[in-house]
Amino acid sequence: ENQLFSLAPETQQLVKNLKQPVKVWVFVPQSSARDRELLESYHRQNERLSYEFVDPNTQPSIVQRLEVKSGGDVVAELQPDGRKQYVQTIAPSTGDSLVGEGGYLSEVKLTSALEQLVSNRKSFAYVIQGHGEHPIDQSQGAISQAVKTLQDKNVTVKPLNLLETATIPTDANVLVLAGPQKPLLAPEVKALDEYVKGGGNLFVMVDPNTNPGLDSLLTSWGVTLDKRVVIDASGRLAQLGPAFSSVSQYGNHPITKDFGNTLSIYPLAQPIDVKPQTDVKSTPLLFTSDRSWAESNVKAQPLKFDQASDRPGPLVIGFALTRTVTQPVTPAPKPSPSPSPSASAKPSPGASPSASASPTPTPSATAQAADKTPKESRLVVIGNSRFAEDGAVNQGINGDVFINSVRWLSRADDQSLSIRPKEAKNRRLGLSGQQANLATWTAIAILPLIGFGAAFGVWWRRR
Repeated sequence: ENQLFSLAPETQQLVKNLKQPVKVWVFVPQSSARDRELLESYHRQNERLSYEFVDPNTQPSIVQRLEVKSGGDVVAELQPDGRKQYVQTIAPSTGDSLVGEGGYLSEVKLTSALEQLVSNRKSFAYVIQGHGEHPIDQSQGAISQAVKTLQDKNVTVKPLNLLETATIPTDANVLVLAGPQKPLLAPEVKALDEYVKGGGNLFVMVDPNTNPGLDSLLTSWGVTLDKRVVIDASGRLAQLGPAFSSVSQYGNHPITKDFGNTLSIYPLAQPIDVKPQTDVKSTPLLFTSDRSWAESNVKAQPLKFDQASDRPGPLVIGFALTRTVTQPVTPAPKPSPSPSPSASAKPSPGASPSASASPTPTPSATAQAADKTPKESRLVVIGNSRFAEDGAVNQGINGDVFINSVRWLSRADDQSLSIRPKEAKNRRLGLSGQQANLATWTAIAILPLIGFGAAFGVWWRRR
């Protein structure tokens, strides 16, 4: 489950692809066997990665050169240029056990540090706000954990309120629309449409029973939202409700290529349909189980498949699409401000307080060079957004679906898209001395006596 003694696919790919030597310095007086084994696992993937345990009390020159702040610090150094990246601070060790706070060396933190160290590419993802979308800070319903993971992978994440700005930032590699609860205004949809027509990349996550107002944009790609709720009976053994879609079948795409049959979970999802378009290439990403269906009446009890109104599974709840852009669109000059929506269209909590009380500038897409250089627009549409919420994003490979989607849209190297390492769960039992003695005597005396007694009883009945 935790892959304590094997590296995650993403880690393996990252280390195998190292082009320059990297050295991991661990500043502890004595190393632990577990930390040594983890670092040796990295080294076995690529000899360009080496490591050394250093006693900070006896090597002050190295401590000073690498700007070590305290004992237990772990630093990765790119050689020969000397660029360095702090990894974490681990606990001191007696060889077999830890002393104090800090814990063991983490594959998650080490891989993240290596990625930041060797990558020269910075990406910028803008998360659209203002329509009840998931916030990116640490608040209820937020996607802050997913955002933190993106930041660890050299992706800068910023909020974007199209009601407050007249342009999509020129450095935007990808725009993310995560679960809007209210429709986008026509000028906002136009700005997004022009952005993707000009070679931009968009990630749309839409829950059923919501209307994001994106029909015109999605239809131009051949995409339609089914709007029925996926019911899945396959999750009963895992004590999941019927509205939780369990996905273990994935399409053949860079986003999902290493997923195998690993589980991801989508609460309250809707199917996605794509009608073939001459200029659009689409790939299904996420397939629900054979025991699922699209329910047209979720209020009906008990929930039961109705052949007349429901849709049988398996269903596709996620697509990745590309479209070649031969002549990027050059937006018209910015128009004058248009009136804001009427007071009856109450803004969502995420919107600016002034957005409904003052004229709203009409957003325009980012200016693109009007040349004929072939470009490619990318679009990912998933019929669910709650899978990326804090907490839910750590279930199965939910986080990998989200992270890989954003990174593929931002044109990250396809070789770097894989299943991320997970933090190991601490399954050690904290026992007092008396409890430990009881457990010992139970194992060496009481349990054997019970077994002997049972055997004697069987013998007595058969004699």
